[in-house]
Amino acid sequence: MAQNKSHFQILPLRKFDGASAAIKRPQEITSFSFDEQHKLRHDDSSLRWYWPPKLGADLSKGFETFVRHDDSVDEHINGLLAAIVKLEEKTGERVVADFVTWRGMMTKASSDIMCLPFDLQSSFDMNAIKFQNTIYIEESHIFKLFPQTHRTQSHQMQVGTFWGYKFETLSTLPAWWADCSRSKIESREYDIVNNKAQWCSIVKTGFDNTRIILGGEVDALWQGEPRSVDNPPVYVELKTSKEIRSDNDALVFEQKLLRFWAQSFLLGVQKIIIGFRDRNGVLQSVEELQTTNLPSITKKGGKTWDGNTCINFTNRLLKWLKEKLPEDGVVWKIKHDEFSENVDVYPVPGQESFLTKEFVEWRMSGNV
Repeated sequence: MAQNKSHFQILPLRKFDGASAAIKRPQEITSFSFDEQHKLRHDDSSLRWYWPPKLGADLSKGFETFVRHDDSVDEHINGLLAAIVKLEEKTGERVVADFVTWRGMMTKASSDIMCLPFDLQSSFDMNAIKFQNTIYIEESHIFKLFPQTHRTQSHQMQVGTFWGYKFETLSTLPAWWADCSRSKIESREYDIVNNKAQWCSIVKTGFDNTRIILGGEVDALWQGEPRSVDNPPVYVELKTSKEIRSDNDALVFEQKLLRFWAQSFLLGVQKIIIGFRDRNGVLQSVEELQTTNLPSITKKGGKTWDGNTCINFTNRLLKWLKEKLPEDGVVWKIKHDEFSENVDVYPVPGQESFLTKEFVEWRMSGNV
């Protein structure tokens, strides 16, 4: 394996300085839902609408009845592939891209390509395979489960994770507010929190000449309708954060804004709503931020990260991956170890492809 191992050097960061590479504005091409049992539905039934939460709400309330999705099941990128097949069946046209993956492979807390230049202590482990000149990427399921199987979360840590889901429940409605009853709006704090239900948007975007199809969960709709030209959608990302009470709190928050920005920027989510809570999980205030303004906020603050550097790094890495990964039917590993100055790529002979049989058969059928 050693002779087939390639390295992409992260440092020095100055080689990624300057104006950012050209970015194709994300354009939504389709969407799908997971219902409250986490069953895939090719519709918008799980789409939620934003409506401000009540301040003073206890984000811990309802923890005992939390309906939690079972992360131990390896879902690969099955939902994304199924949605692509459904779209191709409908349009008769092939979805063309250099990369297909979940947004999380680019930005999520444990697997963040785009944030890596300013977070070398982060690690990720991904599987990739090239099929019909497109590279498909998923997170290694073993890597994803490692923290859960090797580190027992305290009760307080579990409750802290719940706060984010509770804030989403407090801040959303199943329909536009005018179509909801007053009692429905005012009783959200009593709703059972269920993170099995999700609404996912799939967009086409790109860096320079690298074409990307990204799928990702969208928390809520601010206004408009999905894929509408006449009434374009404005989507919302919902986040929670500790109240800012010191300079150190402000610095930590600025660092968190890097992931907030990357997650929303790549999927074309225009607004980020942040619920600030106290140490006991009581909602104190809500702030609305425009995604495009986040890089300028850090320039005025501690300058802990730079958006142009993140974009240029991601652009260069993706171009490098296009050159390095052959279409040989072999699964390849894309890996970054904590504090490493390299992203490593190498083949994993014998590992089974994670592309679904249905997707491969559809593509090989010649119908698109």
